[in-house]
Amino acid sequence: MAAMRMRADEVDIDAPLVARLVAARFPRWAGLPVARLASSGTENAMFRLGTDKVVRLPRHPGAVESVAHEQRWLPRLGPLLGVAAPVPLGLGGPGEGFAWPWSVYAWLDGHNPVAGAVERPERLAADLGAFVAGLRAVDAADGPPNPRGVPLAERDAPTRDAIAALAGRIDTDAVTALWGQALEVAGRAGPPVWAHGDLSPGNVLVADGRLAGVIDFGTAGVGDPAVDLIVAWNLLPASARGTFREAVGADDDEWARGRGWALSISLIQLPYYWRTNPPLAANSRHVIGEILAETGSR
Repeated sequence: MAAMRMRADEVDIDAPLVARLVAARFPRWAGLPVARLASSGTENAMFRLGTDKVVRLPRHPGAVESVAHEQRWLPRLGPLLGVAAPVPLGLGGPGEGFAWPWSVYAWLDGHNPVAGAVERPERLAADLGAFVAGLRAVDAADGPPNPRGVPLAERDAPTRDAIAALAGRIDTDAVTALWGQALEVAGRAGPPVWAHGDLSPGNVLVADGRLAGVIDFGTAGVGDPAVDLIVAWNLLPASARGTFREAVGADDDEWARGRGWALSISLIQLPYYWRTNPPLAANSRHVIGEILAETGSR
């Protein structure tokens, strides 16, 4: 299965390459079937290895750092989360023409939910809220900084650039006004805490309407955790957002910052992935529409 190239600096990764890498680094797994997994992810390529493992490889130079990050922090965070998270089984290195480190994880059962078609949304909202609250409770004393645990003002320039690029495709006047309102919200007053940083449908696993797992901890770190509220708009229906908010314990300012994060991320993603990643672009349009509807801006 070929994957559409989304960046100029992406490298080609296919099942035969992964099979060679695995055989050279982990001879005990040589010969296991390798199959590429369909994914809307932009940073890594995923391949199922046998029936109980998955290989995860960076697709471009900017994703390489997250390999060591996950190898270090997942063993600490995973057992404390109350929901399945990736368990590292091995660390691979460059070889066979591939220049970067890569990981093997235990396979996690479940499937990615789809915004607008969530089973048992109230139950999933409560589960997601419990996950976010549990992650925030982990000792943050020596945690790494979360690249998205920063003030929204640091997103101002790229967000406005994205809005300009979307002229004629969305209601730019409405989203500009909403973005300006988000920038006026008070920042976090409390100490930095852990946040996942990319709680999107593609990083959530569900089974029987319940949260079964959370993957991709490449941006996990400490800071303002409002970014983890993005799942309220990129996945949950409006009817379940109150359940999620209550489980997290977000006050008015934090909720507004979370909505600002959801808006900024979606605006920046939309023009970039408009043609190269249709599922991600569709979710970005969904988020923008949900926020416009929630705020009475359309």
